[in-house]
Amino acid sequence: MPLKTSDEFVQSLADLDLQIYLFGDKVEDWVNHPVIRPSINCIAMTYELARQPEYEDLMLATSHLTGEKVNRFTHIHQSTEDLVKKVKMQRLLGQKTGSCFQRCVGMDAINALYSVTYECDEARGTGYHARFKDYVKFLQENDLVADGAMTDPKGDRSLPPHQQADPDMYVHVVERRDDGIVVRGAKAHQTGACNSHEIIVMPTIAMREGDEDFAVSFSCPADAPGVFYIYGRQSCDTRKLEGNELDVGNAQFGGQEALMVFDDVFVPWERVYLCGEVEFAGALVERFAGFHRQSYGGCKSGVGDVLIGAAAVAAEMNGVQKASHIKDKLIEMTHLNETLYSCGVACSAEGSRMPAGNYQIDMLLANVCKQNVTRFPYEIARLAEDIAGGLMVTMPSAQDLADEKIGPIVEKFLAGQCDTPTIDRLRVLRLVENLTLGTAAVGYRTESMHGAGSPQAQRIMIARQSNMDHKKELAKALAGVGKPWDKTAVKKPTATTAG
Repeated sequence: MPLKTSDEFVQSLADLDLQIYLFGDKVEDWVNHPVIRPSINCIAMTYELARQPEYEDLMLATSHLTGEKVNRFTHIHQSTEDLVKKVKMQRLLGQKTGSCFQRCVGMDAINALYSVTYECDEARGTGYHARFKDYVKFLQENDLVADGAMTDPKGDRSLPPHQQADPDMYVHVVERRDDGIVVRGAKAHQTGACNSHEIIVMPTIAMREGDEDFAVSFSCPADAPGVFYIYGRQSCDTRKLEGNELDVGNAQFGGQEALMVFDDVFVPWERVYLCGEVEFAGALVERFAGFHRQSYGGCKSGVGDVLIGAAAVAAEMNGVQKASHIKDKLIEMTHLNETLYSCGVACSAEGSRMPAGNYQIDMLLANVCKQNVTRFPYEIARLAEDIAGGLMVTMPSAQDLADEKIGPIVEKFLAGQCDTPTIDRLRVLRLVENLTLGTAAVGYRTESMHGAGSPQAQRIMIARQSNMDHKKELAKALAGVGKPWDKTAVKKPTATTAG
């Protein structure tokens, strides 16, 4: 099947029977809902760019399973070059959308599962890897979006899954049949869930004895019976309902999060990739998290490019672009942004081949990348808000600007440089607001903290991957620790020896 066009992708979503709830109501025409549509446009961009020759090298890859060209979001990484191109593709899409484009979680899920299913088969004699390869081919041949679902609500986090007062706090198997399993529970904070054809579920934490029912990984259609979605709120999201693009800041694109509920969902065995093998849950969590932390070096630097550009334009429109402190702030923003990108490229270039044949990023550097992402976007946003000025959060609405009486007054007093139309100045300031405080903040600033795991999760992995014993041995070797010491060889300094 050929690659979908962006219009074909949108129509394929409309053909699904998704059960979506927003503001307390079931959404019928959700594809055209003003709150949801900007997030669909983001994923549509991944289809649009894939069909443009100038972006083919980044957006497409040759499948090792079929030999055909596929969208890179459905590709299993076959080299460090693939890993680097993934980060470059993500930066490009961040630049084009100024938002979260939502497909990274699915890509990272299939790459983590590819190696874990192989190793589980080797250790346990299961048949997961072959069926998972068939599933990846299904995604590739139909050019589908898969959502990676890892984060459970967790309930009482001091207790393991099997000791929860309500077992539904973790997705778990409630029935095993000859033809498949029945699962129940929920996944929280699911990026792009309502814009996906397929759902790939993974455990959210390492499991132990007693957690067998919770150590489950599977895939199912996004509109499978028993699956429904409660759409997440975002700051300033109701502005999209007003129909005034000016007040939204980036009306065309936006991110999406949802609470995904599994109400006794049947999954056939051919779509089950882990079921009770508790010892492999932790590896799956760590590898997915590593791939996803790599992703942030690309997408966040791409959106950062947009924010830095918006701050620079705002400075010009305010007439302060030549001020030395403004120049220095833009330099600092660029330095921080390129550091994020550098980490994403570095952990990719230092990747290695797994026993299954696919390539995995350097886990330590991927976690360093994400640790920086929990900090630098906040500083970039702070500097952008500093440069933009207070008008960013105090300017009147589009209705005021359009009003016959009030409009000319707004246009007069909110003018910047004399050759800059007031409307353009307000557009840029709304874009900065959108990226730092509004709906896009979910895909940039706020998501930078908790997406792909909280800061402490990365610090745990950094400590685990840091190989401190090796570092200590290096220091001991240079210091001569443990060598015999002949104190008779000690000489007092003289003018000759001191010189």
